[in-house]
Amino acid sequence: MKLLQGKTVLVTGGSTGIGRAAAIGAARHGADVAINYASSDDKALSCIAEIEALGQRGLAVKGDVALPETAADFVAKAVDAFGHVDVLVSNAGICPFHAFLDMPVETVDRTFRVNLHGAYYMVQAAANQMVRQGGGGAIVAVSSISALVGGEFQTHYTPTKAGVHSLMQSAAIALGKHGIRCNSVLPGTILTEINKDDLADDAKRHYMEERTPLGRLGMPDDLVGPIVFLASDMAAYVTGAALLVDGGMFVNLQ
Repeated sequence: MKLLQGKTVLVTGGSTGIGRAAAIGAARHGADVAINYASSDDKALSCIAEIEALGQRGLAVKGDVALPETAADFVAKAVDAFGHVDVLVSNAGICPFHAFLDMPVETVDRTFRVNLHGAYYMVQAAANQMVRQGGGGAIVAVSSISALVGGEFQTHYTPTKAGVHSLMQSAAIALGKHGIRCNSVLPGTILTEINKDDLADDAKRHYMEERTPLGRLGMPDDLVGPIVFLASDMAAYVTGAALLVDGGMFVNLQ
């Protein structure tokens, strides 16, 4: 059963990690997929190759989500290629781990601009296109368990993920009258490029695994099912919701 048959899905940060898994997963469910990516042309092209190998159309658009014009450009190019936008997966994010007391201003600013401002601009641009074309749509934002808990070396990151979660709640209210559903997923510790250096420490990785009731850390593919569900008509009456995808870590943080 292909849950996204005939839909066009846009994914930010789509060349690696959760974004890449979501893009390929959407194609597996029958969607044409446009990905935004920041830097790696080779990884973006290989993602598109996987999408096309599944019999779907793919498009890669390079751009920095921290810039408002990137969102307008991404949506416009997706519409030019596919004719419409049905789903946005707002996923692009960074987490440069750093201590709080000497956190560089530029690190704080960049993290907020990519993670929160970038999500805002992308959601707004996609929503405007959905309103113009009619017929509703779905927006899924990748927040984090960090929206709900703190992190000593993530004082700049956790507020942005709380903001993304809050953005989906408010956007759900603002866009409901247009038939646009807005939800977030809150991943736990997922093995991606963001945390590969942090989790290279075997002792820390084992500690994180022990804190997870399911006994393992997450993989990007673990997010595909939840994202596809929220993007699909199976979630037709779900909006303003937040879905933890963390192997049970949050309920075990005591």
